[in-house]
Amino acid sequence: MYAVVADIERYPEFLPWCAQVTIRKREMESHVEVVTAAMRITFGALHERYVSRVRLDRGARTIEARHVEGPFQRLDTRWRFVPLDAGSEIHFLIDFAFKSMVLSAVAGVAFGFVAAKMAEAFVQRAHRLYGAARIA
Repeated sequence: MYAVVADIERYPEFLPWCAQVTIRKREMESHVEVVTAAMRITFGALHERYVSRVRLDRGARTIEARHVEGPFQRLDTRWRFVPLDAGSEIHFLIDFAFKSMVLSAVAGVAFGFVAAKMAEAFVQRAHRLYGAARIA
């Protein structure tokens, strides 16, 4: 699962509403890969660009994304992957607030649904790539 979430460039292939990803910068900080990525998100008539700084720490099995620019006041996510005998346990946290009250009123209601659909898209991607028995 870590590999699926870390493969940011492939998000438009499977992630709902993610129309495009552009990697602006890729660097190493100690043993952690840090990627600055711009995403074009489409949701109905809504088209937004969102830039995040993503820390990919394979050793700690964590992926953290922090808002850099876009329609949010903040949008921070944290994935933590815990290996199990058969697969892995995934801890996911999302913290967000929109800049605009209008956007918040329109999109805020659907945001829980959107987050759930996106999480399911990652799981389905892992199934397609690795098969149900190999997801870890």
